[in-house]
Amino acid sequence: MPLTIVRNDITKMQADAIVNAANTALRMGGGVCGAIFNAAGAAELQAACERLAPIQTGEAVITPGFNLPAKHVIHAAGPVYRDGKHGEEELLRSCYTNSLELAQKNGCESIAFPLISSGIYGYPKDEALSVATSAIGKWLLKNDMDVSLVVFDKAAFMLSQKLLSEVKAFIDENYVGYCEYMRRGSRHLLDVEKRALAAEDCFYDEECFHPIKYYALDDVIGRLDEPFSVTLFQLIDAKGKTDVEVYKRANINRRLFSKIRADKDYRPKKETVVAFAVGLELTLAETTDLLERAGFALSRSVLSDVIVEYFITRGKYDIFEINNVLYEYDQTLLGEKPRD
Repeated sequence: MPLTIVRNDITKMQADAIVNAANTALRMGGGVCGAIFNAAGAAELQAACERLAPIQTGEAVITPGFNLPAKHVIHAAGPVYRDGKHGEEELLRSCYTNSLELAQKNGCESIAFPLISSGIYGYPKDEALSVATSAIGKWLLKNDMDVSLVVFDKAAFMLSQKLLSEVKAFIDENYVGYCEYMRRGSRHLLDVEKRALAAEDCFYDEECFHPIKYYALDDVIGRLDEPFSVTLFQLIDAKGKTDVEVYKRANINRRLFSKIRADKDYRPKKETVVAFAVGLELTLAETTDLLERAGFALSRSVLSDVIVEYFITRGKYDIFEINNVLYEYDQTLLGEKPRD
């Protein structure tokens, strides 16, 4: 996928390039920098760095990966955080953009980043995460590359407390309460469906607010809607968007999108459908319809669905922000499965 969040040791990443959170002197340091030097072979990597040093904050240079699984190490000098009023954000964005440009120039198809400057350089972790996903996402709108944002553990990953509080409140209202309602009402719902099966008719249950319609098989076949792939491309046209714009904003790679376009009977995974709904900026009703075309539904008994509903109902369609929240709650990321 274009951008995913991975909990791993960056020195073990199977990528064309990994990024070192470097100092401007390109000297071996501690933390991520020290781990990369040790894994690559400290003497060899230091000798390669000395030929390129020094660099300016925000700049990036490339060396071989030596003993690492990665072919290359890109060294990006992140800013030391003072108060956020001394150009730190722009310098941090430059680290990501310059690293991506350098990787592309050197023929890389995949790259793995740490959260630059979020360690001993003191950049607040929530702000560092926001800058990272924003800078990478903006670059990916015009370029193709598989990008991983690598965090060693959950302690290194932190969302905006304002966003997290809003999402938690929405979950408490729409997920926890709904699950309790379903637990208490499950027996009644079963009775309702039994009555519907017996009647083979449509009725509206006032207690559950749940319309149920049953048809004979021949009637069902005659009422089939357009399949997912046909509906998807109709929506792209109707929304006045381009194919590239949609699949990039959906965090879907070009190979998968081409596969969907070539097969009108294509059966996607649920995360793929939701990702396209975000990329198309669909309303909740439109998202529900698109999911139904692929045989899925949003459910308030599924935590990831409630999180997605929070963003869609508020008109917030930044898929990387959505994925950050999904990751916080250990849910599957949108657009995460290119082998669909």
